[in-house]
Amino acid sequence: MLDHGAAPPVEESATRKTSALGALTRRKPVEQLVAEGGQGEGGSLRRSLSMWQLTMISIGATLGTGIFVVLGDAVPKAGPAVTVAFVIAGLTALFSALSYAELAGTIPVAGSSYSYAYATMGELVAWVCGWCLVLEYGVSVAAVAVGWGEYLNELLDGTIGVTIPDVLSSAPGEGGVINLPGLIVVLLAMVFLLGGARESAVVNTIMVFVKIAALVLFCAIGFMGFKSGNYADFMPLGMAGVSAAGASLFFSYIGFDAASTAGEEAKDPKRDLPRAIMLSLLIVTVLYVLVAAVAVGAWNWKDFDGSEATLAAIMNDVSGQKFWGTLLAAGAVISIASVVLTVLYGQTRVLFAMSRDGLVPKVFGKVNAKTGTPRVNTVLVSLFCGALASVVPLGKLVDATSIGTLFAFALVNIAVIVLRRSRPTMDRTFRVPLGWTFPILGFVFCVYNMFSLDAVTWAVFGCWMAAGLVFYFLYGMRRSRLATAASAASAEK
Repeated sequence: MLDHGAAPPVEESATRKTSALGALTRRKPVEQLVAEGGQGEGGSLRRSLSMWQLTMISIGATLGTGIFVVLGDAVPKAGPAVTVAFVIAGLTALFSALSYAELAGTIPVAGSSYSYAYATMGELVAWVCGWCLVLEYGVSVAAVAVGWGEYLNELLDGTIGVTIPDVLSSAPGEGGVINLPGLIVVLLAMVFLLGGARESAVVNTIMVFVKIAALVLFCAIGFMGFKSGNYADFMPLGMAGVSAAGASLFFSYIGFDAASTAGEEAKDPKRDLPRAIMLSLLIVTVLYVLVAAVAVGAWNWKDFDGSEATLAAIMNDVSGQKFWGTLLAAGAVISIASVVLTVLYGQTRVLFAMSRDGLVPKVFGKVNAKTGTPRVNTVLVSLFCGALASVVPLGKLVDATSIGTLFAFALVNIAVIVLRRSRPTMDRTFRVPLGWTFPILGFVFCVYNMFSLDAVTWAVFGCWMAAGLVFYFLYGMRRSRLATAASAASAEK
């Protein structure tokens, strides 16, 4: 005899499964994302940034530790072909930058790729993307801060003849107890950010001009020691070495997307964000390739292994005096500090957007009515990044940052395709050329670079993602504003 009472529980079970799947794939309408722009708990962000300031934010977030510090780690992997590695990393960034430019002009909000994913691929993917951005911005702030300490020591040695002892300037495991300079520069950036976005942008613009001048000076001095013989063995470790270096050097391009996190503080975001992203990437790429070419021409590639404050050391060697290296170190101290400032800014705005959506605690979305900034958010993020910078070695931070960023960029390329299919008639102030070709290439390049990173980096990334998913299922999934709105609507029926 059939048990007719067994069917309802099966239907109920199927309904629950459908409901759970719907919760994971629920999307936030583009119109709602844009309408909520700038709104926070207790106040609103202020639209005060011009296209020029947005460009300087992107350059400020990108141009720094990658060329001043990470170059010294990449050359031993690729040899003179490090210039090719920069091009590979730059192409990866270019394809993704085109996708960012289209989405930033279409969905001009603070959440960057997190918000783009929320509008196109659903809440779970958006959370994963946002969690990757926390890794990208938060950990890269720490990595940049560690690199800042190396050039600070070079500057102190060249000016007053003393350096900060290793016990206070190196992470545990590298001969120290705490990296005090790394902590200090993060806290200084925090102070500037608490003053307001416009005020921080002015400080950043000055720093960007200083860093460009420092790199142009390096090229001028370094070229005097150029030896063509240094390029004789162009690819000593083969393409595998170039790929490994390219994956690490992708860290050098992280930050061009920082302008997209300022979507709710830009005066004309639909017009200015795409322009700022593309212009900043062009300027940065030209400088990177030029500096790398001069550096390898001035030094044999084997001499880079184990070097610190590499560019300053090359200038001292070529000129035969410490003055030029000290001058470059001064420029590097200022310029790397601007990276800390702008990337820290980006991190706070991503968490601001996630808080507004209910996926992280409300404290990250509170805005100070007087300054128009998320003050508590800024303090909490700064303390977290400062703690990382003070105890974690640079190399581990660089690779962890790269893999999180590559994953987020891969999702942005997919988001462009999804949004074009789902909303083909939307107003777009910029469109990636050649249809889906560039977004697909951007996705492929990101995945290629991810698999060039070592197993330890993948293990760290896996643990980070696992922790993020646990947080989402225990907290964000239930507290999501879309979830609470759906529950309220169901209760009214």
